[in-house]
Amino acid sequence: MLKNNPHRAIIIWLLVGCFLIYLMVLIGGITRLTHSGLSMVEWNMIIGSFPPLSDEAWQTPFEKYKLSPEYQIINSQFSLEEFKAIYWWEYIHRFLGRTIGVVFLAPFFYFLIKKKFDKSFLRKMFILLLLGGFQGALGWFMVKSGLQKEPHVSHYRLAAHLISAFTVFGFTLWYALDLIYPITITANNRHSKIIRYSKIVFGFIVLQIIYGAFVAGLKAGMFYNTFPKMGDEFFPDTITSHDSFILNFFENAAGVQFVHRFLAIVVALMVFLLWDMSRKLDLSILQRKAINAMLLVMICQFLLGIVTLLYAVPVILGVLHQTGAFFLFTVSLWFIHSLKKNKCR
Repeated sequence: MLKNNPHRAIIIWLLVGCFLIYLMVLIGGITRLTHSGLSMVEWNMIIGSFPPLSDEAWQTPFEKYKLSPEYQIINSQFSLEEFKAIYWWEYIHRFLGRTIGVVFLAPFFYFLIKKKFDKSFLRKMFILLLLGGFQGALGWFMVKSGLQKEPHVSHYRLAAHLISAFTVFGFTLWYALDLIYPITITANNRHSKIIRYSKIVFGFIVLQIIYGAFVAGLKAGMFYNTFPKMGDEFFPDTITSHDSFILNFFENAAGVQFVHRFLAIVVALMVFLLWDMSRKLDLSILQRKAINAMLLVMICQFLLGIVTLLYAVPVILGVLHQTGAFFLFTVSLWFIHSLKKNKCR
């Protein structure tokens, strides 16, 4: 597929970027689940690129961490070795972010000098540049929320940071797919209907990812570790215990978990309906592969979500569940692109 493609080098560059963004989200999930995200209390683009290498060097970030709310309220018993354990995950997360910047910028300027971009694609690359820069700034904006009075990052900022990463990945993948499958078609009425519905399903998947971030930020997966009921009831009173009825579903941990459960069922049913609709159409082999992959990933993600909840979100299951969300996002985007860019048989 890529062997004779004139844009092979650019495609590989973009796909490598997609993989690194996936790793960034993966390490970010581990950082959050190991409570490591507030271990680095400063943002230094240059000095922060190098880790402490001696006991003396380690004392500097440790002393700065001791001034943070997280140390004073939660981790005041921490030894230097315990601090190192959480520091490394946040360091790797930030270092990977810097690596992504280098991996994007160096080839970008090379391709620019070699005039490998037409005007339309160059505009797309500038969009990626802006999105990537915004993602980095948003990451520090999120961390700062946990360095004030309370040692917890805002779940709103956490959700914004996560969905921003998904957005950068989505644009990068879409641009790569544009080069891999350059054919554009005009869909007939039947295909227009499934394209519209697939976009609606994609929107619900994004909404579910946002609520997954809310659950993570509010630690809402640490209780009601039963399914399908929440404890002994389907609708416990704690769902609406907040003074504001609306805020129950944004800031009340029980209410947020309820929405996340409900959306999981809705997304599962919508993906199954989309798959059933596709069976009645004469899709191409690629399109059929994409929708089958979407159904399979949805089933795995749904079951993984239940298991993750039942075991109160251990690190390994939490990371796998986040990876499942990433894969579902990917295959759904792939399916939409295949409908818009590939001829049907």
